[in-house]
Amino acid sequence: MKSIPRLHVITDAAPPRRRSHLELAQLALAGGADCVQLREKRPWTTRALTEAAASIAAACTAAGAVAIINDRVDVAFAVGASAHIGRDDLDAATARRVLGPQALLGGTANSYAEAARVWGTEVDYLGVGPIYGTTSKARPAPRMGLDTLARIARDCPKPVVAIGGIRAQDIREVIDAGAHGVAVLSEVAAAANPVAATRACMDAIEAALAHTP
Repeated sequence: MKSIPRLHVITDAAPPRRRSHLELAQLALAGGADCVQLREKRPWTTRALTEAAASIAAACTAAGAVAIINDRVDVAFAVGASAHIGRDDLDAATARRVLGPQALLGGTANSYAEAARVWGTEVDYLGVGPIYGTTSKARPAPRMGLDTLARIARDCPKPVVAIGGIRAQDIREVIDAGAHGVAVLSEVAAAANPVAATRACMDAIEAALAHTP
């Protein structure tokens, strides 16, 4: 049984503070994140993206954390990292063949129907949301809410990682709804102190799990 991280901190160099992907990864790891996911939606060259991914993968390995590359299975394979795919990316069966059996593979679901399709594929976990909406995408999926999250978490045979506008103070109700863990972007990337913000998220997860039956 693979161990799925509880706190996925997504790097994004676009928020106002303009930290690099590596800087954000290092700060998140210092705050105790057990996973860093590199997400770059701008038209970077494959070489530039691979260089950034390699540096993050090395930092995660040193910290005992998991490095996940968003969208780009080829880049994940090149640097020995795990990957997370969406509906427009490489299909899960091919992604699994590329990455091999040991790497983590996550899949995105923006609705119950999509989740039911994705959990039957070769993914190890589902990234489900946006729970509270999101401002980090140009054309975001509709807000999901906790009721749909709870329904997915109840029926899904694989761990569910909730995403979308989640703040540290929201984590208790997200875990109570059945999520295995959470993925955060702005809560850490846009924070004045990403280390403290990450630590607050991790503390909230641990407190929520301590009260989960």
